[in-house]
Amino acid sequence: MLAKLRIAALMLCPILMGQGPADDGRWYAGAYSFSDEIGGFRILSVTGIGTREDPFLIVQEFDSATPAVMVIRAARPLSVLGSPPAFANGMMYVEITVINASGMPWIAFELELQHHLGQPSTFGDGLSFDQRRADGGELDSDSYERFERDFEPYDRVRFVDGVIDPSAAGKLRMFITDFTPTTTFYLKLDPQAPYA
Repeated sequence: MLAKLRIAALMLCPILMGQGPADDGRWYAGAYSFSDEIGGFRILSVTGIGTREDPFLIVQEFDSATPAVMVIRAARPLSVLGSPPAFANGMMYVEITVINASGMPWIAFELELQHHLGQPSTFGDGLSFDQRRADGGELDSDSYERFERDFEPYDRVRFVDGVIDPSAAGKLRMFITDFTPTTTFYLKLDPQAPYA
């Protein structure tokens, strides 16, 4: 019951705050936009500017335990010297709340960065989950005890040793760095259910 009330409150957030996607279907926050245009999940709200003090807070709902892709675009000019929200600078603190409406428990949740859709992010493209920090720095979850990192040939993080039950929500926190930076990149989201 508590989990259902929590989900209902999360779903009301965008209505109460008067936020929603723009006419182009993108959710704008800080110097970036976020989109569920490829399908597989729904964005319910996006707030924040992407700094440590005011991270992007993204609420998403998944109807199945299948991989999906979020499109992230620079909505303001790129500048490695500029700071948000005036400039997209290739550095963002992100907290994603994932709502499990799939009917199956998720025993792991994997995230993968891609510069080009469907192609793994390599070391040389500058895009990573703060790859410079071996300890994982800002990687954290309230639903999983630990994470595993896979640097090459991917840029992946897999949260494990926990569960997000059906009708429940979990938080995934990360720091994304893109030292190129690029105007568009992709975040593959993969909730993983147990299979016999």
